[in-house]
Amino acid sequence: MTHKAGFVNIIGNPNVGKSTLMNAFVGERLSIITSKAQTTRHRILGIVNGDDFQMVLSDTPGIIKPAYEMQESMMNFVKSAFEDADVLIYMVEIGEQDLKDEDFFKKIIHAKIPVLLLLNKIDNSNQEQLEAQVAFWTEKVPNAEIFPISALQNFNVPEVFGRIIELLPESPAYYPKDQLTDKPERFFVNETIREKILLNYAKEIPYAVEIVTEEFIETDNIIKIRSLIMVERDTQKGIIIGHKGAALKKVGMDARVDLEKFFGKQIHIELYVKVNKNWRSNANQLKRFGYNQ
Repeated sequence: MTHKAGFVNIIGNPNVGKSTLMNAFVGERLSIITSKAQTTRHRILGIVNGDDFQMVLSDTPGIIKPAYEMQESMMNFVKSAFEDADVLIYMVEIGEQDLKDEDFFKKIIHAKIPVLLLLNKIDNSNQEQLEAQVAFWTEKVPNAEIFPISALQNFNVPEVFGRIIELLPESPAYYPKDQLTDKPERFFVNETIREKILLNYAKEIPYAVEIVTEEFIETDNIIKIRSLIMVERDTQKGIIIGHKGAALKKVGMDARVDLEKFFGKQIHIELYVKVNKNWRSNANQLKRFGYNQ
């Protein structure tokens, strides 16, 4: 029996459903999902294994025009997605007309590998609008196969999954067959806490935050976690903590619920807040947090 394996990289504008799609394929919540743009900051691999295939999915940050150093690094993760892909997924949503970076778009339409254009969130459209969008993207990206989908409702997602397997090259597995991702446990702790901050705070606060898990101690029954929440200014620190620590406590409680589901164990989590001035524009700090790889 022949074995197929390959890298399937997902790109698109912010908030089009890339993380929802990858999580649907993998069957685990590897990428955080919120309604806010720029939720995904890193390139995250999710690995799907079958007896005769291994699909290595890559979720990337939404394509933006970078405004500061951290966003430059985020776009470097997107650029790298073109370099090692066996299949490229370009994801758009109903009503969308362009990509926020013309250079990336040129790379898509001149790609030498199979391109699947997924028209997401079709549950928010009618038949006439859907047909018009399919016609628009067929002309705009003539080298792509177009699939109307709803990643959230799992509509047409199994069909896309099957098509990807057909397109994968013959190859042995790249990773052990029991491996789910390339990221360590602490990464998912950091991302879960960051997701709760995205959901619980408004305006600039979530984008000025980075998480560092300083302690991750696992025993048979419990995982003890101590994580540091970095902010850029003293005023942000006060907002994160909240009146009598209530806001920070809620973040910890919400994160603990999700982490217990993810790890299948009881979680004890302690959160602290520290000011790290202008870390988003500091190359050394960005390298420490895994951006300038």
